[in-house]
Amino acid sequence: MKRMVWCVIWNACCAGLYAQEVYSLRQCIETGLERNYSIRIVRNEERIAAANVTPGNAGYLPTADVNAGLSGTVHNSDNRLADRTERLTGVHSETADAGLNLNWTAFDGFGIQAEYARLKELLRMGELNTRMTVEDLVADIAGEYYNLVRQTIRLKNLRYAVSLSGERLRIVEERYSIGSVSRMDLQQAQVDFNADSSMLFTQFETLHSSRVNLNRLMALDDVNRRIRIRDSIIDVNTLLDEHSLLDNMLNNNATLLASAKNKTLSELDLKKALSRNYPYVRLNTGYGYTGSRTASTDRQQRLGFNYGLTVGFSLFDGLNRRREQRNARIRIHNSELLMQQLELSLRADHSTLWMAYRNNIELWELEKKNLVVAQENYAIAIERYRLGDLAGIELREAQNSLLEAEERRSISEYNIKLCEISLLQLSGQALKYLE
Repeated sequence: MKRMVWCVIWNACCAGLYAQEVYSLRQCIETGLERNYSIRIVRNEERIAAANVTPGNAGYLPTADVNAGLSGTVHNSDNRLADRTERLTGVHSETADAGLNLNWTAFDGFGIQAEYARLKELLRMGELNTRMTVEDLVADIAGEYYNLVRQTIRLKNLRYAVSLSGERLRIVEERYSIGSVSRMDLQQAQVDFNADSSMLFTQFETLHSSRVNLNRLMALDDVNRRIRIRDSIIDVNTLLDEHSLLDNMLNNNATLLASAKNKTLSELDLKKALSRNYPYVRLNTGYGYTGSRTASTDRQQRLGFNYGLTVGFSLFDGLNRRREQRNARIRIHNSELLMQQLELSLRADHSTLWMAYRNNIELWELEKKNLVVAQENYAIAIERYRLGDLAGIELREAQNSLLEAEERRSISEYNIKLCEISLLQLSGQALKYLE
């Protein structure tokens, strides 16, 4: 039974070791930035915003139209002449026209300038949206990458636990064969070995899920592709500076910058609404041809330029202009409040993450010491067990203490890395993982 379990475990451990691609964190991020669907969509949206920033779209440029038409009538005319006679005559008339018309709003109270500035701000907002999406993806990939590292470490620890349980089971089997231990001791050793083997099988599933999720973030065609990661340990960074991170967050956080852009857009909306307080000036000109033919006139033609100037001012529009301007000022105030709320929320997130970061570093230092003690304790316990001076249940406790110490150290390392990723993302430095 033990040999069969070991064979299954060995086959599961060796599955996929061949034809696997090896990815570093930077390669995972670069692949994700190139292939991820969210990144591609937001970049297309940024291209649309860039294409919209034109003088014509803002209203600076005139519009030109070409038109042509032909119309005619056929009707009966009943005329009463001076001599009191009546005539009924069929009348056929036609009119043809063609022309080029040019229209231009020369001045609209600075509304065109406000619209052009608004289009530029929308482009900058699109750039910030792209940056936020990129930073989110980088953070997600980095988090899942190190989760895969952690799950790989845990798999290694569970393999070691199975080997320890297997060694204990071997010793018990030898002793049972010579009658020095009871069948209950043998069965307990077998139960513990099977329990550790079950945890190992479950860990294979967890590891597979993490790998699939990383493949999904990278948008690989085959989410089941068996990739291997280059890192075998979690590189803990204990040198982050709280004040530097806070300053960078207040100056470079993409969400905070986007909130400031929203305020600028609200101010431009007010400027556009205020433009209706001014008169407007519109110019038009054209060059056209008109020809007509009637029953009384063989042909009549006109060819030449036309032009016009319109100056206007809205005296009263049902108080809508006043309402729009008042609402625009309220939106500006709301934008300021949202900025303050967002900054307060970011400060709270930074404080919480920093406390978790420092606390997990302290835990990590403690767990490293605990692991050394647990390893020494197990070494003593297994030696005493081989000499018959220690019960199986006490050896199991020592083994569990060792596995738990390794697990706690791994969790603290992973938590430190997650805090680091989140702190760098808050401070607008997530792209450091590409360096």
